[in-house]
Amino acid sequence: MKLKKFVSLLLAGVMSASMLTGCSGTAQNGNDGRISISMYMWDRSLFKELTPWLEEKFPDIDFTFVQSYNTMEYYKDLIARGEEMPDIITCRRFSLNDAAPLADNLMDLSKTEVAGTFYSSYLEINREESGAIRWLPMCAEVDCIVANKDLFDEHNIPLPTNYSEFVAAIDAFEELGIKGFQADWYYDYTCLETMQGCAVPELMSLEGTKWRMEYESERSGDRVGLDDKVWPVVFDKYEQFLKDVRFEPGDEELQFRETMEPFYAGKTAMIRNTAALCDSIKAERDMNCVILPYFGETAEDNWVLTYPMCQVAVSNGFEGDEAKIAAVNEVLMALFSDEGQKHVAAGTSVLSYNKEVKITPSPALDYVQDCISSNHLYMRLASTEVFSISQDVAHKMMTGEYDAKSAYEAFNAQITDYKNPEAEEVLFTQNTAYSNDFGVHGSPAASSLMNTLRIKNNDDIAIGYASVASSPIFAGEYTVQQVKWIMTFRNALYRGEYTGAEVRRIMDWLVNVKEDGANPIHHRNQMPVTSGLEYTVTETERGKFSLGDITVNGQPLDDDAVYNVLLVGADTYLEHPTFCGCPMPEDIKTKREDYIVNDFTSQEYICEALAETQQFLAPTEYVTVIRGY
Repeated sequence: MKLKKFVSLLLAGVMSASMLTGCSGTAQNGNDGRISISMYMWDRSLFKELTPWLEEKFPDIDFTFVQSYNTMEYYKDLIARGEEMPDIITCRRFSLNDAAPLADNLMDLSKTEVAGTFYSSYLEINREESGAIRWLPMCAEVDCIVANKDLFDEHNIPLPTNYSEFVAAIDAFEELGIKGFQADWYYDYTCLETMQGCAVPELMSLEGTKWRMEYESERSGDRVGLDDKVWPVVFDKYEQFLKDVRFEPGDEELQFRETMEPFYAGKTAMIRNTAALCDSIKAERDMNCVILPYFGETAEDNWVLTYPMCQVAVSNGFEGDEAKIAAVNEVLMALFSDEGQKHVAAGTSVLSYNKEVKITPSPALDYVQDCISSNHLYMRLASTEVFSISQDVAHKMMTGEYDAKSAYEAFNAQITDYKNPEAEEVLFTQNTAYSNDFGVHGSPAASSLMNTLRIKNNDDIAIGYASVASSPIFAGEYTVQQVKWIMTFRNALYRGEYTGAEVRRIMDWLVNVKEDGANPIHHRNQMPVTSGLEYTVTETERGKFSLGDITVNGQPLDDDAVYNVLLVGADTYLEHPTFCGCPMPEDIKTKREDYIVNDFTSQEYICEALAETQQFLAPTEYVTVIRGY
C-alpha cells in the first residue's frame, strides 16, 4: 500500500474564500449584535498572525480566542463534566481513535465546500465508518533532521544522502570534537518522532499500513497491540539509531534550550527539529540550516516526517442556528484559504493538504525536495497513548533498562492496557465553580487561579500575562491531569521584589498601546490577570486599551514601596515582532531574570499550591473595563 493512502500533498493555485452555506436565520449574538464565535487554540502560536487577521477579516463577528490544550483528552473531559464545547476546535495531537468519543458533539463536514478543497486521499484517513468527516487538517509541519550547513561546508563534510553517510558524518564531526547529532530527548514528541522516523520504510510497508489502519479504527474495549512483524524491527532499528548517534547517559534529560545552545555555537552539527526552526535561525542568527530526511539504506528509502499544524473541528451545539452556521463555515473557508494558511504558518515552512493552495517552500527544504516530489511524506502516528508510551519506553532504552526485545514487549503491554496515572489520582474536591468567560471585571476562573498561586507563597502581588487560564473551574473531584489543564501550557515563573514604580511599568508594558502602534492586547481575555492588585482600563477603540488607576488591596499603588511580586506568563506572544511586538523594558527584564523559579514548571507550581489549599480560591474583581468609544 502506497503512502497516498495516507496523504497526497501538492501545491497549486489560490483557494476561493466563498461561504460554504448561504443560509439565513437567527444568529447567536455577542457584543453590539455581532455573531459570537469561540475558537480554542491548541497553542499560543496560533495567536501570532491568525487571530488579528480573522478579526480584521470578519469585523461583524465577536471572536473569543482561548489557549487550550493539545490533546483530545482535554475535550473529552469538557464533555464529561457537561461544559459547552467551543464553536471551533484546533488540536495538533490527533488520531481517529482518540477523536472517536467526540463524534456526537461535532459537525459532519464531509459535504461542505471546504472539504472539497482537500485531496480526497488525505480526507479518507479522517473518514469514519459512517462516512462522516469531522476533522480537517491544517497545513503540514516538516519535522526531521536539521543540519548546520555552514558547519558542514566549513569542515568539508558532505551532507548525507543515506543512513550510512549520516553515520559517517556523525563520526567525522565527533573526530573534530563536535557533537554529530543531538536531540531534546526529554520530550515525548522527540522520542515518538525519532522512534518512528528511524523506521519509516517498515511503518509504510504493506504490513505497517495495515496495522496502522487497524489501530486507528479500534473500538473502545477492543485494544490493538503491536504486530509481530513490523514493530520488532522498529525497536531493533531504534536501538541501533541510539548507538549510531552516540547517545550518552544523561542525554535523556536534555530539553530544548540545552540542545539548541551548542547548535547555535557550532558545537553540534545536527539536531531533530522543524523547517520552521530553520527559517527562524536564518532570520535571527544568519545561520544556514537545512532539513534532512530520516534516512534509509539508499536515497530512495528516505522519508520526511510531517504532521498537520493542527486539526480543525466544529461543534454541533448550534445546529438550527443557520446564520451562525453560515458564519462559522465562512470562517472555515478563510482558515483553509491560501491567505489563511499563510497566517497560520506565520511565515514558516509548511506544506499544504489543499488542492488550490500555493505555499512556496522555504530554501530550508531544498534537500528534501526529492522526498516531497516522490510523495515520501510520512505522517506520524500521534495518539495520546503513543506519545506517552514512546517517551516511557524510549527513556528506558536510553538508560539501558530495556533492549530492543524488552522495549517491544513493554510498549505492547502498555498499548493494550494504557493507563494515565495523572488522570486517575484525585488531588482534591473543588466546592465552587468559576466561569472563564471574560466580563467587565475579568475572568473569574483566571482570577481564582492567580489568587491560589499568590496565596501559596504569601506574595503581595501576582500578575499573570499572555493568557494564563485555559478552562473554567468546575465543582467536583480534580485529578492531577485536570488541575494541569486549568492553566495554559509553558508559562515561566518569576518571584522577587519590585518597587511600586516598577510594577506600574510592568502594567504599562502589558496594557498600553505603544508609540509605534504595537498593541499588547488584541482580545479582552488576554488582559493581565492580577491578584492583590486591581486596575482599570479604558477601551479607547475596539481591541485597544489605556491603563488607568492601580490599587493594591484597595489602596493606591505606592511607587516608593517594595512589593513581593509573582509573575506568570510567556514573553513570546508579547515580544516577538510577528506577535504583539511589545518587548519588556530591558532593565525590568534583566532584573526579572534573576527571579526565575527554576525548580518548577507552571503546572507543577499550581499542583503544589493546590496540594496545600485543597481549593481553587475565590476570585476577585481585579480589573474594571470602561468603554471609551
